[in-house]
Amino acid sequence: MTRPYVLLSAAVSIDGYLDDSSAQRLLLSNADDFDRVDAVRAESDAILVGARTLRSDDPRLLVRSESRRARRVADGKPEHPAKITVTASGDLDPDLRFLHTGGRKLVYTTTFGAARLGGDLDGLAEVVTLGVNLDFGALLDDLGARGIERLMVEGGGHIHTRFLAAGLADELLLAVAPILVGDPDAPRFLHPADYPGGSERRMILADVTRLGDIAVLRYLPHGTGDPPVGDSPAATADRSPDRSAGHRP
Repeated sequence: MTRPYVLLSAAVSIDGYLDDSSAQRLLLSNADDFDRVDAVRAESDAILVGARTLRSDDPRLLVRSESRRARRVADGKPEHPAKITVTASGDLDPDLRFLHTGGRKLVYTTTFGAARLGGDLDGLAEVVTLGVNLDFGALLDDLGARGIERLMVEGGGHIHTRFLAAGLADELLLAVAPILVGDPDAPRFLHPADYPGGSERRMILADVTRLGDIAVLRYLPHGTGDPPVGDSPAATADRSPDRSAGHRP
């Protein structure tokens, strides 16, 4: 069984924040970078965000460009990529825009979360139970079985941490905004974890793109001769998914 290619996408401040702690979302990206993100979405089979991101930002996660949607349809694909969220707790409001826009939706959860959801999402999304804990390796196996070949992960911080700590990310697109947040209560891009290789391991910087005042860094987490790590204990820990990846059209 082939797992999907996993691309992590985030916009961060220079000091590594995804947002500030104010009620209004901090827009880190500029117009050109939002358009770049839309292009990456259009190239993906599915987009994944954590449930906390849904609760805090209520995103639709759609391809905005009409021409890109038309190209997808011409290529025999759905107008929009499938939309995926993960929730250990099952705390999802059936009125979220995520559930009422676009096409196919999948909700991955735990045994506890599935029991809490009950039939709340009937007709809105397919609920998939991963067991007692959220096993991201099992999640990717299930997506591969469903024909998902390219997965775009838009956060939030705990979600990105889970994929990187488990060695499950193939590519990282990081848009760096010329902003300093300095807010100890704001969400960060990554969190402490047992990352493969620790501080001795260097990712490959494959590309750098300038979009106005935004620098987009393209990293490959697995270097030459450095195979994917596979499932680590971090992949099966029961952590709650979290908030915005900085991009949130």
